[in-house]
Amino acid sequence: MTVTAQMLDTYPKDLGGIDKAKLTACIEACFECAQACTACADACLSEDMVAELTKCIRTNADCADVCDATGRVLSRHTGYDANLTRAVLEACAAACKACGDECEQHAGMHEHCRICAEACRRCETACRELIASLG
Repeated sequence: MTVTAQMLDTYPKDLGGIDKAKLTACIEACFECAQACTACADACLSEDMVAELTKCIRTNADCADVCDATGRVLSRHTGYDANLTRAVLEACAAACKACGDECEQHAGMHEHCRICAEACRRCETACRELIASLG
């Protein structure tokens, strides 16, 4: 059992019917994607062709920030606001799609971009699945 799942299990109040498995998967995907995007941006900065990776670096940085914030918002349950949660998840899915699309363009040449694109796709899917389960 992951720390995320353990923490959700110890929450003293009712989570309001949220699908715990989907919530756990989304929180973990957000933090994994934030790390992948941060590392990919850093790796892009080390490439000889760094000038050609400017958009990728920017998209990675934005996606990392959005994913990190989303993971933190999803980790808080007291005073839950469904509208805010839905908006944050939509923003995260959009950031992951944009970053995944950008990194995919460089994946054939840069392995870090391939790995990052995959993390972005997983996070986008996890966000969309959690949104769908919110009703």
